[in-house]
Amino acid sequence: MLYIHNENELIAFGEQLGRLLESGQVLILTGDLGAGKTTFTKGIAKGLEISQMIKSPTYTIVREYEGRLPLYHLDVYRIGDDPDSIDLDDFLYGDGVCVIEWGELLSELPADYLEVKLSHKSDGRQLEMKAYGSRSQLLLEAFGNG
Repeated sequence: MLYIHNENELIAFGEQLGRLLESGQVLILTGDLGAGKTTFTKGIAKGLEISQMIKSPTYTIVREYEGRLPLYHLDVYRIGDDPDSIDLDDFLYGDGVCVIEWGELLSELPADYLEVKLSHKSDGRQLEMKAYGSRSQLLLEAFGNG
């Protein structure tokens, strides 16, 4: 677990992770409303050398950005019990990095992904990461040694 003091630290932490990401990697971001999922994604985008402004995909479901690798930023909160309303496979198995806010609400997740849990803690945020699958485990280990 890691304690993040402010928004700038959260973005910097995301940027460090973003520099390590490779094509096909999936990140599931979990946490209450306002926990910092989109802010963390802004950092990931910086690490992927994306210069566009990152906005929440809450109402569009998916936002795509181009950088060192494409970034597919999804918010699946609104698709609820109808995951077939969007073809997730295009993003999960695409040639970019897939970041899914509220991904824990999906009934089926890929076999390999990195879960990032963000929660409010005092004046900052607590961040916890857990790898599912060997590729994400290697990513987590590389990040921990970086």
